[in-house]
Amino acid sequence: MQGKINWFGLAGSIAIIVLIIISLFVPWWQLTVGDDLVKANASPLYTNFNFAGDSFTIPLIWALNIGSIISLTAGGIAIMIYSIKPTQSYSKRLLGFGYRKPLYSILFFVIGLIVITMLVKSIFSLDVPLLGSAETTLPQSMTQGATVSVFMSAAFMWPFWLATVAAGLCIAARFYHGKIAVAEQPPAQSSALSPSTAPSPTRASDQKQRT
Repeated sequence: MQGKINWFGLAGSIAIIVLIIISLFVPWWQLTVGDDLVKANASPLYTNFNFAGDSFTIPLIWALNIGSIISLTAGGIAIMIYSIKPTQSYSKRLLGFGYRKPLYSILFFVIGLIVITMLVKSIFSLDVPLLGSAETTLPQSMTQGATVSVFMSAAFMWPFWLATVAAGLCIAARFYHGKIAVAEQPPAQSSALSPSTAPSPTRASDQKQRT
């Protein structure tokens, strides 16, 4: 079947491309401190910080974001090529290369957030919420002995859930590939003689009489 398409993979690749574009403008996770005084917009593809209206990025994080963009783009293209022609000899390698990319992006991102919040808590004694809101007292070493409390709120934005959908579609494409591979296998040819080719008893007796 030359027209066979892995629709899960095709939908997943489209979701990845849309996710890359959206993530350049909308973060996966956002932390707000105070009345929008400090805001952190984070995603594997673009991360920036806003302080009193001024936006800036950190060069190391920016470099990691560029690497994530390249990796996720390559995975999306690989999945798309595979999905259109899933029965080619190279298709399974493209699938193996691409379908893990969205899942790895989500896992590394969430693990990175957990590690960073734990480091901030251990170094600066600040309880940064990963999800939800909390009122935190700033350490007196930062406020020159004064007691200052700030309100923090954190939330996963909708591109994070789009990434989850893309990862689910790519994983589904991996499982659906097994059905495509089975459907494309040629039927086994029987070695037994068919009735039309098998010698009839009358022909066999005639041959014996002639000999």
